[in-house]
Amino acid sequence: MLARLNIRNVALIESAEIEFGEGLNVLSGETGSGKSVILDSINFVLGAKADRSMIRNGASDCSVTAVFFVPQGSPALDELRAMDMDAEEELIISRRYRADGRGDSKINGCTVNAGMLRRVTAHLVDVHGQSEHFYLLSEANQLALLDRAAGMPVAQAKAELAQLLAQRREIAAKRRALGGDDAERGRRLDILRYQMEEIDRASLADGEEASLEAKKLFYANIEKIGRALAEAAQALTEDGAAVDSLHGARRSLSEIARLDAQYASLCERLEGLAAEAEDVGETVSSLAEDLTFDEQDAAETENRLDLIRSLKKKYGGSIAAILAYREQIGQEYDLLEHSDEQSAALADAAEKNDAAVYAICRTITKARKEAADDFCARVTEQLKTLNIRSARFGAEFADYGRQDAPRATAEGLDSMRFLFSANAGEPFKPLNKVISGGEMSRLMLAIKTCMSAGEISTYIFDEIDAGISGRTAKVVAEKFADIARNTQIIAVSHLAQIAAMADENFLISKQETPDGKTRTDIVALDDAGRKAEIVRLLGGEGSGAAAKLADELLADCAAYKRGIE
Repeated sequence: MLARLNIRNVALIESAEIEFGEGLNVLSGETGSGKSVILDSINFVLGAKADRSMIRNGASDCSVTAVFFVPQGSPALDELRAMDMDAEEELIISRRYRADGRGDSKINGCTVNAGMLRRVTAHLVDVHGQSEHFYLLSEANQLALLDRAAGMPVAQAKAELAQLLAQRREIAAKRRALGGDDAERGRRLDILRYQMEEIDRASLADGEEASLEAKKLFYANIEKIGRALAEAAQALTEDGAAVDSLHGARRSLSEIARLDAQYASLCERLEGLAAEAEDVGETVSSLAEDLTFDEQDAAETENRLDLIRSLKKKYGGSIAAILAYREQIGQEYDLLEHSDEQSAALADAAEKNDAAVYAICRTITKARKEAADDFCARVTEQLKTLNIRSARFGAEFADYGRQDAPRATAEGLDSMRFLFSANAGEPFKPLNKVISGGEMSRLMLAIKTCMSAGEISTYIFDEIDAGISGRTAKVVAEKFADIARNTQIIAVSHLAQIAAMADENFLISKQETPDGKTRTDIVALDDAGRKAEIVRLLGGEGSGAAAKLADELLADCAAYKRGIE
């Protein structure tokens, strides 16, 4: 149960601490007083999405701390143990949110992420508001609700189904690796054969592309190369050019070579330079004479490069990558070409898997139908006690056959929807076709009553009593009392009948502070305050008929609670 709630800087609440009790806790107050802020605070600490609008004006952050008393054996404690965290019966959950959009969450002082927080709190509190009416109109949500009611038989069968579906995915992956069925495999073989032939025709060689690029560069610059070679040959070999100059310098130094060793050394170096210059000049001249533009070779070079670029786009970013891909698809081709035996074995495995999936789906359907018969009968009885005397509540399942096995999901093959009839002689119809808002509130209360035993320790109801009054209000209050015998309830209500049935009453009010700001206050009511609030809810004053009626309500509710103890 939720024992204590500390709220700081949430909306109009500057600071508040609420001590909730066992049984039925009722929050009441004028419209707009801030009751929804308390529920928003609870949702926030349970893991709901936060935004800056919830931070009190002028504050830099907001925070909520909730203290729960959780019995051993609770799934919430199991979740904590799975996270390697202490699982004590006193569970302290705190959450803070800052104006910069950052925040943090802690469980028993240990920081947790949003997913971890919600995994734990999902087992602590069930919050029901009028928005949940829309939730129940979804057929997928109806099926999920029925599975909760069915319990272990469906849960165990769905776990077995999950294993079979994992096996199905594994078989499908292996079949895809073998090309799927015969038609798919044939198509894959055709594609691989075309790719291999295209790469093989190219006769690629590693390093070839660099050589071709060099040749392309040569042809692109052949005129420039010719001019440079001619100019170099002229500078080296013509009369009076570099070679002649070097020979002349050598001859001049040779006349003094005998006079000093350094002159002799220079003379030898010039002789070597002249010989090297002559050789270079001859080579340059030869290159200039042999220089030709081969138009056919240039075109073939460009075409070859185009082919390589095309193959690179298809099969890899380099010749080495293309050749590696060729090896890969060659291996795949060989596997597919000789995969008939494996393919047949996988086809047989797939058929057996479909049969097993169909069988377990039938088991799930049987368990669901059995659970639906019991659950719908119990909900119907609860509806009768909630002043819908002729109510009928049922479930309708769509048929399916063996051929539907391939479309099975983790939920099985069932398509199910709840049906409702409020009046005698009227046929069953889907909920969204016939149920009113007031009837939906009572239907949800009936469902919660049927599912309350030991599942969740705290239920929160946000004005689900809207649209009801009189005798119906009385029976709803009694239903709250019935549930509250085993499960803590926190209810926001505007009905005096429900306030009178409460074990703890809290008044929510809005005050203007001396500094011109607005503040929401939460007060736990004593007996006198409780009576005064019931009088207000009845629309009366402190004395007179309303006060007398309040006394009668309180006495009747006390007697009812004594009778169900």
